[in-house]
Amino acid sequence: MTQHTDVVVVGGGQAGLAAGYHLRRQGLDFAILDAGPAPGGSWQHMWDSLHLFSPAEHSSLPGRLMPAQPGETYPGAGHVVDYLTDYEKRYDLPVEHGTRVDAVHRDAGRLLVEADTGAWRAKAVISATGTWSRPFLPAVQGRNVFTGRQLHTVNYRSPDDFAGQRVIVVGGGNSGAQIAADLALDGRGEVTWVTQRPPRFLPDDIDGRALFDVATARRRALEAGRSDTGGVASLGDIVAVMPVRAARDAGLLTAKPMFTRLTAGGVQWTDGSQSGADAIVWCTGFRPALAHLAALDLRGPRGHIPTDGTRALGEPRLHLLGYGD
Repeated sequence: MTQHTDVVVVGGGQAGLAAGYHLRRQGLDFAILDAGPAPGGSWQHMWDSLHLFSPAEHSSLPGRLMPAQPGETYPGAGHVVDYLTDYEKRYDLPVEHGTRVDAVHRDAGRLLVEADTGAWRAKAVISATGTWSRPFLPAVQGRNVFTGRQLHTVNYRSPDDFAGQRVIVVGGGNSGAQIAADLALDGRGEVTWVTQRPPRFLPDDIDGRALFDVATARRRALEAGRSDTGGVASLGDIVAVMPVRAARDAGLLTAKPMFTRLTAGGVQWTDGSQSGADAIVWCTGFRPALAHLAALDLRGPRGHIPTDGTRALGEPRLHLLGYGD
């Protein structure tokens, strides 16, 4: 049986919950459909040592401040899961966990949302599915011949899984730096960090508080028609959180240029030399999880669905939330 509602929110992570908060305040009838079996979104699956870039008070959803984590300036992923779980309950948000949305179709002036547990007809759909479920793996030569273990950021948990192994961490962003630091500080394996360009660390005194200020200033400048301030990317790529800073200052976090190809037993460098490896950790980013929107034919001339912030795309209204910077 098809259910009817004003708005369907696809995804129950932080973006979906924040949308639900505002929908509740507007008095609208809505449902939040989340594929995960429990609250917490992708934060349930992060690696063990991950902490936020910002103190708790700068990491809150609307209406409810994130409480501080005792003994921690920057809360860990588990604390975020607890906060999101509490947020969902506090505002009695109608989240249906374990519900995977397969497709969204236009249907007689409405949007028909088809899920593995049923269907919904809605006046509007908010897609807040994020990117965690679509890890990107680059087409590197030899990736199919390497006989060691290959995994993406989404599969990494802790150094315990790599004790005594030779690990190559690929990626010059925050995930690559943090995972390389995690393994290097553990010291039970041999870690090589590789990046396409020399890593750019933000100044040590820059954390999420400053990044939010920079991003806000950039957005306001653009909205007012003033020149682009450069945004967060103008400061650097990697936030020097404590583990990254410690590994860097100890000389354990020096990046090598990207290898040219994978071999059966490791990698080949640009000078032709080779190094053995037991595992490759690809910290190479994500793509938006938008396959459920394929039937709406939203792709532009270059094959991309526009995902710049929150955007209304035609009637009935579809909003893409949480894919911008």
